Amino acid sequence: MKELIKIHSKSHPNIELKAIHGHFVTPNSHINHYLDMTTMKTRLSEASTAAKELSRQIMLSTVVDTIVCIDGCEIIGAFLAEELTRAGVYSRNAHQTIYIVTPEYSTAGQMLFRDNYLPMIKDKNVLLLLASATTGRTVTKAVQTLTYYGATISGVSAIFSAANSVMGIPINALFNTSDIPEYKTYSSEECALCKEKQPIDAFANAYGYSAIHQV
Repeated sequence: MKELIKIHSKSHPNIELKAIHGHFVTPNSHINHYLDMTTMKTRLSEASTAAKELSRQIMLSTVVDTIVCIDGCEIIGAFLAEELTRAGVYSRNAHQTIYIVTPEYSTAGQMLFRDNYLPMIKDKNVLLLLASATTGRTVTKAVQTLTYYGATISGVSAIFSAANSVMGIPINALFNTSDIPEYKTYSSEECALCKEKQPIDAFANAYGYSAIHQV
């Protein structure tokens, strides 16, 4: 793998995305750049700054009762709830506050919510927050699951998105493919990197990546 590249947000110089060029296998695709968002999701100052910028992309007419965080975005989600409340985004919850919820996953990878969390999902306006949307499959599964549980999707926000919308829902993102013009995603069956016999550098998911040490 090549060395890490730092990409700064066009809208805020202190928001920084780290990218590593290579051949990575994710649960949904093969990609040629691994996007490292670890510090943005875990460092207080970076998470707060990212949340402030994401909040600016959400219209004040949007109703947000609950933020469902996936890909380890809970800290950003908490700051985002605070920013939306400060900006005057309306919540229909009894205490005029926003819930921050993380789903559970079955052994088959299906997103689910236990009964004690259903009051925060059913008949609520839910904002979906995730680290990255590449193929759109994660967003599609999440929207379908939340709809099944009775939620209304009020918006989708991401740190990085390769798509402008999924299922007709616009995706607000801090970074997109215009920030990384070389970014490519492939299905496992049609991966150009595999066809070129480029070795796989690492397996990657929302938690990080595990390098494959070539023999």
